[in-house]
Amino acid sequence: MYQPPDAGRWTGRVDSVSDERAFRLHQRIRLLDLSQPLETAAERAAAFIGFACDEGVRRNQGRQGAKEAPAAVKAALARLPWHLPEGAAAYDAGDVVCVDGHLEQSQAELGIAIARLLQHNMAPIVIGGGHETAYGHYLGVREALGTDARLGILNIDAHFDLRPYDDGPTSGTMFRQILDQDDRVSYFCLGIQRLGNTAALFADAETYRCRYMLEDELTAGSIEAAYEQIEKFAADHDAVMLTICMDAISAAAAPGVSAPSPFGLAPSLARALIRRIVSHPKTISVDLCEVNPLLDEGGKTVALAAAFCMEALLHFQRLQPRR
Repeated sequence: MYQPPDAGRWTGRVDSVSDERAFRLHQRIRLLDLSQPLETAAERAAAFIGFACDEGVRRNQGRQGAKEAPAAVKAALARLPWHLPEGAAAYDAGDVVCVDGHLEQSQAELGIAIARLLQHNMAPIVIGGGHETAYGHYLGVREALGTDARLGILNIDAHFDLRPYDDGPTSGTMFRQILDQDDRVSYFCLGIQRLGNTAALFADAETYRCRYMLEDELTAGSIEAAYEQIEKFAADHDAVMLTICMDAISAAAAPGVSAPSPFGLAPSLARALIRRIVSHPKTISVDLCEVNPLLDEGGKTVALAAAFCMEALLHFQRLQPRR
């Protein structure tokens, strides 16, 4: 299910071949084949890894097409300017592909890849795929941390994704799966929409002691209130992983998703949350999910997703110069 990185995705405009101030990401990206032995990164490093899967979306009766996102988002990232500080590096670690609907196996494969990256001192930025990506992301983080570490999951999302999984996992069950099997995990969701979740799901969120902030609380309130809640949440944990569902964003800015949100977050607000979370020293990994290039309008959802991935890369505390 693993596919090594494709150099053909990393092309774009060249303003200079010698002046690094004019470079774009395609001129600085390094290729990392996870099927080969790895060396621990000596520099401050992050690695993009794709999860080409929307089987969970299909099972959840959503609009399929998110499996095309890793290729599309990487191609959009390639064209963005390079602004990382000296001594930081970015890698393309290839893709995990879901074959013949084998969702659970592909999630396990993604977990193995993420654990390897973390164990070799590289911060993963995972490009989904449906939001079932988050379960594979969690598996890798837990493997890398060990069983005793307290893990906080921060989710920017319109939906709790706490649905029952009696008939198997989907793109709407993964956080319930995680909380059922791991008593060292807590869950905080930012951007929840009342019209996107039933009363039963709100009740389940209370049962599982999930923290959340509603979309209208974030939109109408002070961003500082969200920052305060994020800091309190991080303080309770040894490590934090961030997962971003693009259906949290207003459909006007992100139409190409599995479940568009007419009352979603503004991109600038989501960007502020991403910057704050990834700049926290406890944040070790990020995933971004639910981009559907087949349903996009003018490529604007793909472009926004690439910008969010670049924001994560630029603001990762782990990639900043050591003091």
